[in-house]
Amino acid sequence: MTAARRPWAADLLHYWFHELEPRQWFASDEVVDRELRRRFEGHLAALRVRPATEFLSDRETARAAILLFDQVPRNLFRDDARAFATDPLAREICKAALRKRWDNGLSHAGKQFVYMPLMHSEDIADQRLSLRLFASLGDSFNFRFARSHHAMIARFGRFPHRNELLGRRTTEAEARAIAAGNAW
Repeated sequence: MTAARRPWAADLLHYWFHELEPRQWFASDEVVDRELRRRFEGHLAALRVRPATEFLSDRETARAAILLFDQVPRNLFRDDARAFATDPLAREICKAALRKRWDNGLSHAGKQFVYMPLMHSEDIADQRLSLRLFASLGDSFNFRFARSHHAMIARFGRFPHRNELLGRRTTEAEARAIAAGNAW
């Protein structure tokens, strides 16, 4: 089933890349969060239990699914462990899309969001791949974030700023890293 037959996918891609401005992608914005909740929370709830293969029929559906499972929860569930609950599904779709080379020919922004689940991963192999992919974009701003995410995983094996939400104990070194601004 293509994105054209999945109205949620076409709607999400249009909303994210044409209705939002780039400055809104990572900002804490109640208006954006409310609109994402209204338009996509039901799809997130219904589709999060589906296998990754269901979203790999075409490039546009895969891109939309990556957004739905990686970015949308971060907007809908700020300061809540549910923000990370669908990260594994987003990563699985991301990696499959990369194997299919579906990032080829995408705009800079399109590639950035295909790669984002790797930056959000607490697995060092994913972080290494994230570094390579973000470096290939030639964008020092995003590469700086990829490097800082990698540094936290290389140092701690996890993102310390997630500890409280995920019920993990924070070490003194992790607390210092968070205080130094390593919380995104």
